Amino acid sequence: MNKAVKNTTAIIIILTLSIILGYVFSRIIVSIEKNNHPLKYEDMVEKYSKEYKVPQEIIYAVIKAESGFRADVVSGAGAVGLMQIMPDTFDWLMKYQTKEELSHGLLYDPDTNIKYGTYYLNYLYKRFNSWDIAFAAYNGGPNREWLSNPEYINAETGEIVHIPIEETRNYVKRVNKNIEVYKRLYFSKN
Repeated sequence: MNKAVKNTTAIIIILTLSIILGYVFSRIIVSIEKNNHPLKYEDMVEKYSKEYKVPQEIIYAVIKAESGFRADVVSGAGAVGLMQIMPDTFDWLMKYQTKEELSHGLLYDPDTNIKYGTYYLNYLYKRFNSWDIAFAAYNGGPNREWLSNPEYINAETGEIVHIPIEETRNYVKRVNKNIEVYKRLYFSKN
């Protein structure tokens, strides 16, 4: 075998191994991302996504950001369950929106929590006509003074210029990052 054939063979082997290793590496990365961004409670998320017209990737992104898919978690502020609903918010939603009368203990129930969390996201989106503002309101409360301040919300576009509360600013970023990951992993139309 001459030197040119040996070099060509070596290059082909190296390229083939590189392609195989690249593929394996990308599969490992996707597997890790799917493990970190699971599709849990699929039937419930799909049901309430359709019912309240909130994209599934948004519901999953909020659950991921709020509770990391732990149905039994309670925040220091008292928010409960997968979508971290405050009992007062739950009472308000039942009284003024759904006309149901349920116990706060049902906030630990994934179906109830996803239903009311998704309903609330839909309500906030309709109120503010912006997902980012809806996320900020979901995190910090919908009656924050800054949400109607032109210094923070562009009056012409209705989009956020700046979020003055660091926790809420980081929350909106985290939810949007989760949305992009969920879209890419599960909801992109390839």
